Amino acid sequence: MLKCLLSYHRALAVVLLLGLLPLSGQAQQFERIGNYQIHYSAVSTSFLPESVTEAHGIQRSPALALLNVSVLEDVDGELRPTNASVSGTVGELQGERTPLQFRTLREGSTQSQVAVFRIRDDEPMHFALEVRYDRNQEPAEVGFIQRFHIDR
Repeated sequence: MLKCLLSYHRALAVVLLLGLLPLSGQAQQFERIGNYQIHYSAVSTSFLPESVTEAHGIQRSPALALLNVSVLEDVDGELRPTNASVSGTVGELQGERTPLQFRTLREGSTQSQVAVFRIRDDEPMHFALEVRYDRNQEPAEVGFIQRFHIDR
């Protein structure tokens, strides 16, 4: 169990070091599907450290947000980062949907899929994702709703 926690915290620490999760604010969310955990977090790019956005070619703007998705597999009680591909859309609950353009960020053995998208002030935004973590399985469908506020 201790190895499992250490592995998870190491993977989470790498994502935090990349600056892809807010240090304060909303917590990262995840869904468990079988032996896999699909973690996702969306945050305004203006909250990311400038050094991180420059290093990874991410535009900082109050009107843009970054979605980060990573997958961990539980192998005998130890969480291990897993390569996964992600596709999906973001948009209004009953309206227009915009495809998300994901790209891979790697740090050691940890891999994250990230996409930058335009936010709408104080409107609920619906995310519909397909996460392929096992090429022999159908992709997992992950959906969530998040509201963003543009700091002016």
